[in-house]
Amino acid sequence: MPAITLPDGSVHQFDTAVTGTTIASSIGAGLARAALVMELDGKLVDMSTEVDHDAHVRFVTRKDKEALELIRHDAAHVLAEAVQSLYPGTQVTIGPAVENGFYYDFSRNEPFSSEDFPAIEAKMHEIVSRDEKFVREVWPRDKAIEFFENKGERFKAELIRDLPEEEPISVYRQGEWLDLCRGPHMPSTGAIGKAFKLMKVAGAYWRGDHRNPMLTRIYGTAWRDQKELEAYLHQLEEAEKRDHRRIGREMDLFHFQEEAIGSVFWHAKGWRLYVTLQDYMRRMQARHGYEEVRSPQLVDRSLWEASGHWEKFRENMFIASVEDEDKTYALKPMNCPCHVQIFRHGLRSYRELPLRMAEFGACHRFEPSGALHGLMRVRSFVQDDAHIFCQEDQIADETARFVLMLREVYKDLGFEEFRIKFSDRPEVRAGDDALWDRAENSLKEACKTVGMEYELNPGEGAFYGPKLEFVLRDAIGRDWQCGTLQVDYVLPERLDASFIGEDSARHRPVMLHRAILGSFERFIGILIEQHAGRFPLWLAPVQLVVASIVSDVGEYAQEVAEQFRKVGMAVETDIRNEKINAKIREHSVKHVPLILVVGRKEAEERSVAIRRLGSSAQEVLPLNEALACLSAEALAPDVRDHH
Repeated sequence: MPAITLPDGSVHQFDTAVTGTTIASSIGAGLARAALVMELDGKLVDMSTEVDHDAHVRFVTRKDKEALELIRHDAAHVLAEAVQSLYPGTQVTIGPAVENGFYYDFSRNEPFSSEDFPAIEAKMHEIVSRDEKFVREVWPRDKAIEFFENKGERFKAELIRDLPEEEPISVYRQGEWLDLCRGPHMPSTGAIGKAFKLMKVAGAYWRGDHRNPMLTRIYGTAWRDQKELEAYLHQLEEAEKRDHRRIGREMDLFHFQEEAIGSVFWHAKGWRLYVTLQDYMRRMQARHGYEEVRSPQLVDRSLWEASGHWEKFRENMFIASVEDEDKTYALKPMNCPCHVQIFRHGLRSYRELPLRMAEFGACHRFEPSGALHGLMRVRSFVQDDAHIFCQEDQIADETARFVLMLREVYKDLGFEEFRIKFSDRPEVRAGDDALWDRAENSLKEACKTVGMEYELNPGEGAFYGPKLEFVLRDAIGRDWQCGTLQVDYVLPERLDASFIGEDSARHRPVMLHRAILGSFERFIGILIEQHAGRFPLWLAPVQLVVASIVSDVGEYAQEVAEQFRKVGMAVETDIRNEKINAKIREHSVKHVPLILVVGRKEAEERSVAIRRLGSSAQEVLPLNEALACLSAEALAPDVRDHH
């Protein structure tokens, strides 16, 4: 007689074992129709699963956050059936749900192309319309291997052979078609709905290994309804318009090339943007009590072994050795062990704590070439990295101070909205559970003290400590995880950092790892896409262009430009023998915020005609007045606020 406890605390008694469908029906016909899967004692299972014991049950419907992954998982199965129906002889391999969609990898003599999409999508719509039930079957391992081998599905047979002996071999049918799958699935293909679309094809090695056969991966996206699908497609369209790689080319900011894979060649204009951002962060950190340091880039492996990074990150580190020395060095992938060395140099007192140590640290990490993506994913980058060495009772105050600064920085850079995720202990970690309990409780207590709300991000902490992740929402609704604050009791212990306490005894400091922008390269990519290249005046790589209407005012145009350079603005002149409208168009495409037009009249009156990006209006001001008001407008927000 199972007793079923629901989320509201109510208990439903049943005389015999019952399926999820029966339980939902006993609550109401509406729920029975709406339920996609059942959460049984914390685990998602099919609605057809029998419950023969006392259990806690929750039903997942289309409005719940889990619904999207279910829709996408089932859509992948429907894609695989559609492909095998249309192209007999194609082998299916794996097809998971991923962020914003799903994919399936296929083995076929002739690779698929996007030209095949209309036929495949039509067949998928047909399968969804048939509303075939998903039926789970558990097979003996040998029978499953034999079945898939007889069908010519050698990839599926290999997957089954590699599954742990104790794992049941479950197969899901939808009508006549079936696939190896752990599940769960929604009740039928009809539950997927019609809000899906195939997006692109790509090559992918079987099991991600370049020694294995190349497969064709078909990506799709799937949503709860047509409105969500259209919103996502619109976001993609907007993202394409804002692509930082294209805008970077148009604005002549940076480039990449094969001779330095994953490293940025910053052009003069891009470097000005970079330095402007770095100078701003330097001023903010100084104002908030940070000391800036600089640590080596090439460090002996012994330090990385002591810190635990060698074991954890060795495969992502660039290694160097010298013939005449029996030593192995690594280009630093992060700054923290080096900062502990600076802290350890000399005797530290509790009176020095909290000690806030900042570095614009150049780091190198080996990222597979296929994962690289413009500025967003690189191998060589600089972090706005800092480490706060403090006592346990200072964690809350330092967290509050950090969040205050982070909020100010994001607002200055055009981001009004962010949310916080709390990432707790990962499976592979340093330190025992008691240490992690202390670290997690300290961080939670700090959040509580400063009134910060967060969502839990289970198992995603750093290997040495839990962390807060600060996620920005950009202008077109995409999320970017940038800032982070991590509480670390492990590294000070491993690297023997200590201070003399008020009791004259040695104590371990707590180490708070923190960043606001994260990688400068990635954050600049985000900034370019946030502003679509139309930067606020203080950040713009070229703040104004002085453009002449006629050739005989070239000298005055140069003088105007020189006056603006003297007040610290980034200026170009355009005195080519071209029509003024063509000049304005050209500089507008390059997103220059201000164009100062000068003709004979302006030269005589010593004035300028100001045109702002995106406006056809023109404001004529005396040169001295224009200098005063535009140079004040071009000040960074932190300077303007304290001017």
